[in-house]
Amino acid sequence: MSVVTDGRGTRAIGYQVSGSMTGPAILFFNLLLAVVVFREGFEALFEAWQVAEYSHGPLIPVLSGLLFLRQLKTVPIAEGPITDRWPGVLIIGLAIAMAMLGKFAQIPDIVAYSIIVWVAGILLVSFGWRTGRHFWPGVLHLVFMLPLPGLLYWKVSIFLRGIASEFGVYLVQLANVPVFLDGNIIDLGVYKLHVADACSGLRYLFPIMSFSYIFATLYRGPVWHKAVLLLSAAPITVLMNSVRIGMIGVLVNEFGIEHAMGFSHLMEGWVIFIACVLMLFGMAKVMLMMQRKRMTLAYALDLDTTGLKPQFMRIRNLRLSPAMMVATVLLAVAAVGWSLTPERGSAPIQRIQLSAFPERLGGGEWVRTGMSRLDPIIEQGLGADDYLYSTYARPDEKVGVDFFVAWYADQTKGGIHSPEVCLPAGGWEIATLDRPDVGPAIGLDAPMPVNRAVIEKGQAKMLVYYWFEQYGDRTAHDLTAKFNVLRDAIILGRSDGALVRLTTPILPNETVVDAEMRLRSLMPHAVERLPRFVPRHGVRL
Repeated sequence: MSVVTDGRGTRAIGYQVSGSMTGPAILFFNLLLAVVVFREGFEALFEAWQVAEYSHGPLIPVLSGLLFLRQLKTVPIAEGPITDRWPGVLIIGLAIAMAMLGKFAQIPDIVAYSIIVWVAGILLVSFGWRTGRHFWPGVLHLVFMLPLPGLLYWKVSIFLRGIASEFGVYLVQLANVPVFLDGNIIDLGVYKLHVADACSGLRYLFPIMSFSYIFATLYRGPVWHKAVLLLSAAPITVLMNSVRIGMIGVLVNEFGIEHAMGFSHLMEGWVIFIACVLMLFGMAKVMLMMQRKRMTLAYALDLDTTGLKPQFMRIRNLRLSPAMMVATVLLAVAAVGWSLTPERGSAPIQRIQLSAFPERLGGGEWVRTGMSRLDPIIEQGLGADDYLYSTYARPDEKVGVDFFVAWYADQTKGGIHSPEVCLPAGGWEIATLDRPDVGPAIGLDAPMPVNRAVIEKGQAKMLVYYWFEQYGDRTAHDLTAKFNVLRDAIILGRSDGALVRLTTPILPNETVVDAEMRLRSLMPHAVERLPRFVPRHGVRL
């Protein structure tokens, strides 16, 4: 085993010499098997990369490969045997188990995540634990090619959109332009600008975070400099996106919305990205100037790319080993086993369209007074396969209860984004939020957990109940709902479900208790009818 000395000290690492091409051939065979085993994951990645927020994805494996080859230059070829390859076999086994779980649950994103685990495993099998573990920067960088889980995506998107809206309006006000922010609507009087999901800044955040990661990895300054550069990606992106929104607001006020749209498209792409990159370089320059021992930015950034081709050709030195053979057998068994397993498919869903939901509930006590359609932009963002937005009221009362149901045939591709996140986007502030079990209060034998929120917008107040109605369970918590989807997909072969929400106004002359009594009066009658439209396990049509 050879020894190398660098800035991290002296350590024994190496890559074994071999005069045979059997090792490279087996490695190539492993790559082919991985394509078969992780096929759904690769397909999920290619599909995600078609979306603007993840369009940088194809570059990530290339950049990770370059990071690996750069680091490989510090690793001399080992002359002796490598005896610590077996941890890599365990990691590959874990990757295969993750992939099988994702395939069986029909959640391709899990298979995509397992690809990175497999890459880590194959490096450990090839180089051994003591050497392979030092290549983690390139492996970790692969995370930036993955799409965020749907629930996290919506929470991050709406959070960033809210910050961008607030700060963008502040910048417009600095230009002495009268402006009012209502949720994510920038009201300029004559014009109203909707800060849509595309304006959240995610399409800039992911590539900038990838760039800042590489920047921090190549940076030769102190560790705290690296941390600052890495963590600054998010605030820099939010700042630049807010500046873009603020400039659009000023241009709309001065020249009209037609002139601002061209500027908006110009600023959506490389202009924002380059501005963020320049800010990262500027931060690094400032931090270097603050040091006692001065260092130029050109020296601090290790941009040497010479000698990468010889490092790539070192694949010829890979020697066949028992660990590599076991890893190959594991992949082969997984590939053959899965190909021989009949395609599971989704269980048939028997349900009635929500448009047929009864007009009268509770023996005629509650009557539907209206049905509404969502704004096309909101409807597109909701992504529901079927939904109902209606109002029920007692004949002798002036106000009623809004009853909203959004049903999804496959919740693994969306559907579990909580109103706790979405309501602020409409300008509503959540005054109180708790999660009581209202089952006994509304006369149900089974538990009925709900999210209970009092929301406010100006002088208006509303009481909201919402929960997730799933095939196997009801829950108030979005993370529990995600777990239930995974459980139902594996055990029952289905992942359908719905978000259910009841809303009623809190009038000036009444208390929250009064509004809650009205809402709870309708709730048991609506819940009783739901299984015909939102199927539940063990309940027939």
